[in-house]
Parts: sequence; C-alpha cells; structure tokens
Amino acid sequence: MSGVLAYRPDGSQAVLMFQVKEGCYNTESLVGFLQDLPDHFARAPVTLIWDGLPAHRSADMKAWTTRQRTWLQVERLPGYAHDLNPIELVWGNIKAVELANLCADTIGEARDAAESGLKRVSASPRLCFAFLAHTGLSL
Repeated sequence: MSGVLAYRPDGSQAVLMFQVKEGCYNTESLVGFLQDLPDHFARAPVTLIWDGLPAHRSADMKAWTTRQRTWLQVERLPGYAHDLNPIELVWGNIKAVELANLCADTIGEARDAAESGLKRVSASPRLCFAFLAHTGLSL
C-alpha cells in the first residue's frame, strides 16, 4: 500500500489518495504513484512530506524529484519521527479498526479489509485533519 494525505493550505479540504498493489514498493513503483499527483491536484504546487524509507532516499528518486521542481517540493522528516507523519496514523487507524482481530484465510481477504479501511478514511476529511492535528504540525 502507498498513500498520500493531502491538505489545502487554507485548511478547506483534506484528501487521502492511495494505491494497493501486488508485491512491494520500490523507487520505480513509487515514482509511478507520484506521477499521478499533478492530475489529482489540478497542476497546483505540491509539498511532499516524507519519512526516511530507503526508496524515498534513493539516487533515482532524488533525480526524479529534482526534475519535478516546477510543481513538487520535498520536505523530509527527521529520522525516527513517525509521530510527525500523518500517514502513519492512517495505517494505525486501519490496523485498529478493519484489521483488528482479523483472521483472514487469504491475503486477498486482508487486502480487501485494508482497502475498506482506506476508503473509510478517505471518505472523512474530518478524520484526515485529525491525523494532521495529532502530529502537532500545521499547514
């Protein structure tokens, strides 16, 4: 799973965008996910706040983000600062609700439950803002 919590600078809107795919994410698949952002945000400038995942710091990712400077600004969180990352609260919320006590027989059942949680969170701008507020960060 990959996800982006997006907030308008004026605080008027919050959106959760996500993608669930087979296998693991790497630089190439994350670039593919990020390439869709300009279309979702009407070509408005985007500030991406990222943790220290190795795929976020790879040479290829740095080169790609550098080429996107006309619309994308990347801000890195300090190391071991998951408490400052609102998307971590999304994952924790889904684990506590849809995946809590789930005894799935297949990975597909677990994936469906996780996607259900992502859809629930994405349908609630208020919840998305609560995740931001919990970090202590502001727009």
